[in-house]
Amino acid sequence: MQINGAMLIGRSEVFGTAGTLNAFNPSDGSTLQPVFGAGDRVEVNRACSLAESAFDSYRETSLGDRARFLRQIAEGLLDLGDTLIERANQETGLPKARLTAERGRTMGQLEMFAKIVEDGRWIAATIDPAIPQRKPLPRVDLLMRRIALGPVGIFGASNFPLAFSVAGGDAASALAAGCPIVVKAHPAHLGTSELVGRVIQAAVASSGFHEGVFSLVIGDGYAIGEALVRHPSIKAVGSTGSRQGGLSLMKLAAQRQEPIPVYAEMSSINPVFLLPTALAINGEGIAKGFAESLALGVGQFCTNPGVVIGIDGHEFERFGAAASTEVNMRSAGTMLSPGIHAAYERGVARLTAVAEMEPLAMGVQLEGSCLGTPALFAIDAKTVMAKPELLEEVFGPVSTLIRCATQEEMFNIATRIEGQLTASIFAQGDDLPLARQLIPILEKKVGRIVFDGFSTGVEVGWAMVHGGPFPATSDSRTTSVGASAIDRFLRPVSYQNLPVELTPIYLQDRNPAHIPQTRDTRFQQP
Repeated sequence: MQINGAMLIGRSEVFGTAGTLNAFNPSDGSTLQPVFGAGDRVEVNRACSLAESAFDSYRETSLGDRARFLRQIAEGLLDLGDTLIERANQETGLPKARLTAERGRTMGQLEMFAKIVEDGRWIAATIDPAIPQRKPLPRVDLLMRRIALGPVGIFGASNFPLAFSVAGGDAASALAAGCPIVVKAHPAHLGTSELVGRVIQAAVASSGFHEGVFSLVIGDGYAIGEALVRHPSIKAVGSTGSRQGGLSLMKLAAQRQEPIPVYAEMSSINPVFLLPTALAINGEGIAKGFAESLALGVGQFCTNPGVVIGIDGHEFERFGAAASTEVNMRSAGTMLSPGIHAAYERGVARLTAVAEMEPLAMGVQLEGSCLGTPALFAIDAKTVMAKPELLEEVFGPVSTLIRCATQEEMFNIATRIEGQLTASIFAQGDDLPLARQLIPILEKKVGRIVFDGFSTGVEVGWAMVHGGPFPATSDSRTTSVGASAIDRFLRPVSYQNLPVELTPIYLQDRNPAHIPQTRDTRFQQP
């Protein structure tokens, strides 16, 4: 499949006229071909208008047709073969093995949502039959189901060019819910985005769906994203990116004449709590696992362990020494883009400038473009309490050990930390009473609590929560990974005394759609 440098607006290829863009190879600093034509409000308006035209027909497609559509996208990604992996490698510097695994995860997400669509529980079909003889007032006949929210604007992520991008989790869950999507390609992944976009475009056509079910727009800077969020046809936004970017999207959405929800994953330091007995039993093993997690993907995972918290003493110092040895042995790696690399360098410089901060380790520095070197620092809890900015995210392979004088200081740090995607607790034996006290604090702070392990690695499953209180995400009630991600793009509708002839298939007494229903308060499988 060829990359032409085009946007995909419905079934059309469109070469934008609002300037030109090139993707960039962060490994060697070269500019990649072809040249892409940037779009503007004209292309955004066309894509969004098509999405609105497609909405009514697409949201009522049969569950089988929609599931087959999602599976066809997954098959198309596999059919791209090495072409997709090689282009993504050029645009990100990520190893081909990592990208191959990420493609597998992306396909797995699509397959999971196909099964979710077929299962039908997401519709929440609910039937409260009339009780005309009820006293003192009769009960009316009530039906309820969940329907798609409307066209969704999706912003591709920098750190996952496949799994959080054009056909990633936001796209898969929105399409599963019955929402047409307009995707803004990440400017660092232009070729990868076009390849994946062509797969979705072809799947829309072969499924016989309205062309507006999918569009891909590209553009440099803020303007095209603003146009997408502000367009009146867009009814929700999905995004994975920085706190600044997420806040900008939230502000734009709130300022609309009709405000819309923004589901943005933004910022997380994913604290790790190391309790004394666990360190005494396996401090060196935990240190090795920590360094592996820290350096994984050059620290460019949203679940990267940004702070490690323990009670000061022999075991925690021994862990710090072992972790320093591990970090010192790890080499610098290519970061995703010059902008991300520059932000990482500024973040490390900011930590280094703190007088109380103790540099513990620095990985092997290499010569090259966009290289991020692993780094480890240490500081005492009292200083962190006085300078809460030290608990802000630095995106990349850097972490800080926080030495707490007492258990109370550990609890205070846990309470002070902002909302996070994850937290890890390493606890064994005598640590469990302390862990029991930490859990209710962390339940209010994070979306996922990990025991005796690190959170880099997000299972795509029915019980996964990849979300958390602000600023980890813009809405702590949702997840961007897992089956519940579909909930973001649905809303309930109730029908009172609806004629049988007009009753949606999912709410009919004979249940011809064969989905789960709740009838007169009792849950019934088909």
